[in-house]
Amino acid sequence: MRAFDSPEVSAVSFFPVIIIGAGAAGLMCAAQAAKRGRQVLLLDHANKAGKKILMSGGGRCNFTNMYTEPGNFLSHNPHFCKSALARYTQWDFIALVGQYGVPYHEKKLGQLFCDNKASDILEMLLAECREHGVDLRLDTRIEQVGKTDSGYHLHTSAGDFTCQSLVIATGGLSIPTLGASGFGYQVARQFGHELLPTRAGLVPFTITEPNLKELCTALSGTSVEDCVVSCNGQRFKENILFTHRGLSGPAILQISSYWQPGDSVQIDLLPHIDLPEWLACQQRERPNSELKTLLGELFTKKMAGLLAEQWFVSKPLKQYSAAELEAVAQKLANWTLVPAGTEGYRTAEVTLGGVDTREVSSKTLESLKSPGLYFIGEVLDVTGHLGGFNFQWAWASAYAAAQFV
Repeated sequence: MRAFDSPEVSAVSFFPVIIIGAGAAGLMCAAQAAKRGRQVLLLDHANKAGKKILMSGGGRCNFTNMYTEPGNFLSHNPHFCKSALARYTQWDFIALVGQYGVPYHEKKLGQLFCDNKASDILEMLLAECREHGVDLRLDTRIEQVGKTDSGYHLHTSAGDFTCQSLVIATGGLSIPTLGASGFGYQVARQFGHELLPTRAGLVPFTITEPNLKELCTALSGTSVEDCVVSCNGQRFKENILFTHRGLSGPAILQISSYWQPGDSVQIDLLPHIDLPEWLACQQRERPNSELKTLLGELFTKKMAGLLAEQWFVSKPLKQYSAAELEAVAQKLANWTLVPAGTEGYRTAEVTLGGVDTREVSSKTLESLKSPGLYFIGEVLDVTGHLGGFNFQWAWASAYAAAQFV
């Protein structure tokens, strides 16, 4: 299936640039390289380009973040992302979105979403590719990649191709139902690259401890706003969500990228309240009120009742000693739990780890091991926080590579 009109290929067709992976980074790189006058072939094994774009942001695509900076990214080489992010900023992509008249809004914390639907961003990228003559071929399996004297040779289900520059934009392992695979990692290994251990990032926690699992299951679907979640020296203030498997929501997804198996996670359920002072005040002013009644003013009544039942002995406030009220405040402000694990790549938004960036040029995104080979986007060991940062890395790394392929 060819997405754009293109001539039939001969036994071996030559393109100066071949990009594998028609996701966010691949589409962006193809359009930008073709804009420079390079003849570009963009290949993908899927039957549709940009599937992850379409499902992102609840179908509205959180396409960038106004506050993007290098500190929003995890990498074993934290300086690597700086060059690309500086050369193609969030404002550059916002300008492109504006050029196409795509309506958008800030949801919160600098997160920009389409007003309508994610397909607006995908159609914009496809239009850029069409305008500059990118040859996009879908339903194309890459069966073999080899090195030649002047570049690379690809044996595919659509025929054989050669190129000078080969760009790997195949993403990571997250959400395999959308076509994610380890192909990019296989190519990296084939050409001598080290891979840093991969694991699911921006992913919900699972809970198996009986009492805690019972609580999570009973509260499944309940959200608590603006909690502070901490682990390994990192903290995020955002909503959390109880699920029948454990805990999710933005704050949980954020901290999951810093969590390792066996680590404890601390949650302040009410960071906006000075709980010791508030409880003491309530005890003075409403001594006959039960604890669960007061908690029902801060959480849903169901959650208040369950917390009072599982964590505390609910009784009139006048019956609590100062030490008991302090213990209540401490529990709510420092709820500590040890997740059993995460939901894994099935629901993870990103893959942590990947191609070691110490073996890739931060300026050109070209392999330092195999000239003419480039890596962009999620396949690299660069992972953004939740909130549009991973898309901005896709745009920025794609643009940087496109200037040199």
